[in-house]
Amino acid sequence: MQKLVECVPNISEGRNESIIRAVADVVETVENVRLLDVDPGKSTNRTVITFVGPPEQIGEAAFRLIKKASELIDMRKHRGEHPRMGATDVCPFVPVSGVTMEECTAIAHALGERVGNELGIPGYFYEEAAKRPERKNLAYCRKGQYEGLAKIETQEGAPDFGPSQWNDFTKRSGATAIGARDFLIAYNINLNTTSSRRANAIAFDIRESGRVKREGGAGSPIVKDSAGEPIRIPGSLKAVKGIGWYIEEYGIAQLSLNLTDIKVTPVHIAFDEACAKAQARGIRVTGSELVGLLPLRVLTDAADYFLRKQSRSLGIGVMEKVKIAVKSLGLDDLAPFDPNKRVIEFLISEPGQTPLLDMKLSEFAEETASESPAPGGGSVAAYSATMGIALATMVANLSAHKRGWDDRWEEFSQFAERGMMLQNQLALLVDADTAAFNAIMEAYGLPKSNEEQKSKRSEAIQLATRNAIDVPMQVARLALESMKVASEMAKKGNPNSITDAGVGAMAIRTGVKGAVLNARVNLQDLKDAEYVQRIQAECIDLVEQVEALELEVLAQVDRILNGAS
Repeated sequence: MQKLVECVPNISEGRNESIIRAVADVVETVENVRLLDVDPGKSTNRTVITFVGPPEQIGEAAFRLIKKASELIDMRKHRGEHPRMGATDVCPFVPVSGVTMEECTAIAHALGERVGNELGIPGYFYEEAAKRPERKNLAYCRKGQYEGLAKIETQEGAPDFGPSQWNDFTKRSGATAIGARDFLIAYNINLNTTSSRRANAIAFDIRESGRVKREGGAGSPIVKDSAGEPIRIPGSLKAVKGIGWYIEEYGIAQLSLNLTDIKVTPVHIAFDEACAKAQARGIRVTGSELVGLLPLRVLTDAADYFLRKQSRSLGIGVMEKVKIAVKSLGLDDLAPFDPNKRVIEFLISEPGQTPLLDMKLSEFAEETASESPAPGGGSVAAYSATMGIALATMVANLSAHKRGWDDRWEEFSQFAERGMMLQNQLALLVDADTAAFNAIMEAYGLPKSNEEQKSKRSEAIQLATRNAIDVPMQVARLALESMKVASEMAKKGNPNSITDAGVGAMAIRTGVKGAVLNARVNLQDLKDAEYVQRIQAECIDLVEQVEALELEVLAQVDRILNGAS
């Protein structure tokens, strides 16, 4: 899995395009970091910049952005509607894939130390990066805003990093809040009413803070506790903020929700709760809209939720899940929802990143048939196994939906999910095998004019050869696991699809044996005798296991075709 972190700094400039562009442009001066979105707001005089990159490099990109913003933005002259305290007001890190919150917190802490020591900018760590409990809340850190930043010279307001002097330099730069948090999802839910008052009532039903308690109906005195503070009636959902408003552009009222922790309250739960609370007030939800960029899991988790409610298999492809989520949440109610422009993982995928998988079937066949030695048997073996487990997964899905088997849908859904996971892993190895072969060719092409070059070339060849063995062995192991799924589907699955299980098993068998052949041919050039001996023994075992399982599957196919129940 690719390790990715999102960074979403907000700078205190939303009107001067040249400054905004100059600040945003420094992001992509760091290798492997991608600028995804630049969203300026004139009235707020603030711009939200979104970029992603690996954890090792995302901090450097953020540092360069904060540095550039401090050079071009003078906070002494800043005016805007949004709360702010610095040229770079906030800079949160968000885990996207393959990265933990702890890693994002470490990135935030390292960045804060650099910003304080190298740039002389004071600031606070907030959310998951906070070093004091009260500073988890950004509003607490930003209390008093820029105009109140003389607090950095006090004990209570002393910064977590950077100088504690309110001087000419810090007056220009202001302070920066650096943090780590999960995705904050801005989510609007459409209602079949024009009443913002009724929309507000639904929002108060849902949001965590709820509403103040009154002695009677609306407008009656507020009930207070012994300390004189208003007593609140909490809403039904945690980690949700919200209000109701009327959108003139659409001619409808909406619930405007901020989901501050989607692990606690994900989008699909907020949507269903809004439907229930709206219906209780005689109002219907017609759809919803997600604001800004979002991680893929928001949509796939929603799809899984709605599939479970329908007792349908979860073992389907990602794009099919995206379609289900879009329709279930009504994301195309007001305007077309294009996941390729809204989902972070889709935005960062490079064209041609997996060229063989991107090809049409006819193009793949033509490329294989060409005089180029790659793709060759290894990639074809991986693709054969991919198609084999795809057939087994299809049988699982058909079985999950079979009439009369409604009580078994979850059993087959688990097989389908397992099959889909194996299919995705094998598909990635189609290109990995070709890349491994190309790496060997590159190693053999290294210079060998002197002893040092010869030594480096020999070492490179051995490393590349080892990888060219490891990749097909991974194919063979995954394919064997796939054969176990095909075997279960032959025994338990929909008998009307028994031949699909049989064809899948034969394709998987080809994947295992083809991968083993490619591993064995490269073993001849490897000098590590112990490794060679171990892999040779594993190859024999893999072939024996897959052939035995294939015979079982084909025997079951024959039994069904011969009329056995």
